[in-house]
Amino acid sequence: MPPFLADPIVIIICGVILVVGGIIWLRLHPFLALLLGAFAVAMMTPAAAIEQFAIDRGMSAQAAAQMADRHVGERIAEAFGKTVGTIGILIAMASIIGKCLLDSGSAEKIVRSLLRLTGPKNAPAAFFGGSFFLGIPVFFDTVFYLMVPLAKAMAARLGKNYILLIMAITGGAAMSNSLVPPTPGPLFLVSEMKIPIGMMMIGGTIVGLFTIAAGYGYAVWANRRWPIPLRDSIDAPLEKIHALAAQDESRLPNLWLALLPVLIPLVFISASATIDSYYADANHPLLTLIRFLGEKNTALTSGALAALLILAFRNRGSGSSTNILEPVSASLMSAGVIILITAAGGAFGGMLQQTGISTRIADLTSGYQMALIPLSFFITAIVRTAQGSATVAMITAAGILAGVATDANLDYHPLYLALSIACGSKLIPWMNDSGFWIVGKMSNLTESEVLKTFSPLLTIMGLAGLLVIMIGAKLFPLI
Repeated sequence: MPPFLADPIVIIICGVILVVGGIIWLRLHPFLALLLGAFAVAMMTPAAAIEQFAIDRGMSAQAAAQMADRHVGERIAEAFGKTVGTIGILIAMASIIGKCLLDSGSAEKIVRSLLRLTGPKNAPAAFFGGSFFLGIPVFFDTVFYLMVPLAKAMAARLGKNYILLIMAITGGAAMSNSLVPPTPGPLFLVSEMKIPIGMMMIGGTIVGLFTIAAGYGYAVWANRRWPIPLRDSIDAPLEKIHALAAQDESRLPNLWLALLPVLIPLVFISASATIDSYYADANHPLLTLIRFLGEKNTALTSGALAALLILAFRNRGSGSSTNILEPVSASLMSAGVIILITAAGGAFGGMLQQTGISTRIADLTSGYQMALIPLSFFITAIVRTAQGSATVAMITAAGILAGVATDANLDYHPLYLALSIACGSKLIPWMNDSGFWIVGKMSNLTESEVLKTFSPLLTIMGLAGLLVIMIGAKLFPLI
């Protein structure tokens, strides 16, 4: 193979062309396109790059050599399986929660209560702010899974603004997930750059509020420019959603009962995160129980069981309608496709990482003497765009810039560098990002619709964050 073809940038360009071209021009199913892209990238990646990738992640030289000698199919399957292990149960349980929230009338009850509180005009803004604060203790995908049924029920009741509500959920949760601890990316930045966690939480929240304001402006414009209707699907049939919207209030569950499937995972996960942050060494039996229930897979499973019990309770006395097999089967059919596509995206992203793209970017920027805040932002953005994971992009950029943040005599607090890395991780979500497929498939959007809405939304929010950070570093250096 010619030497230039071994360059990580060339490999990534080839993989991107194959995936995007396969989906848009050849009309391949995303699962197949992503898997073919993963095979192409894996076969083009030299063994030396794979060895170096493994060594950089703490493997011994012998283990790294064994990894490089493995068949490309094995490496792809490992990355595929790792992604399934991370998101498989979450997607399945969340799909059951969403189906049961819709079928039991719980989502309709929550929507009606929210409309009474905010009014129809302010509902999208309430979704934006709510998803931001939910995204602080809970992962982005979990927040999205829990709120999508509410967006569908709200869109059915309003008769419009479906894509605005979807963007409100994704924008708010995505920003808080990268800006505010205790999610993994911000926690890593806090550790590497020696920033007090409380300062990162306050700074991330302030910057996040500015970014969601900018994101809301774009979401309103995009909703007018590309009005996308609520579509029929196996797990959320329009006929059933509209029937629930027309139901009398007395036939809907109580609000506290309707919220239970959402509150159970939210409370358990939040409590566990708080304990891990402030009482990591404590071994009290109650704390141990909360840690067990707060593990994300356990928490979502608990929420799904609660949702199924509520559905069965609401349908009691209706003959065979107490059977919960149909909603579980329908939700798992939908979840299975999402899991496969997302896992293929994870395999593609994993193969991109093995090319050594992080080291290549570090070499390209080593002598670049531009301001550190925008430099950290764009390094993170390049890594995110290249390999798809916001958390990996943040960790990579922190590894490059942590020494500067802790050793150099900066004119501002390292907090601003950390925040710029967090905002840079929002650019540019596309087909190698599992979140791209989760948003698209669970919202029943086409790939081009996601590229017109979700991708520019996060990009605009990230750029707005960079602007706020640079102004803040100048006016309030905190040193």
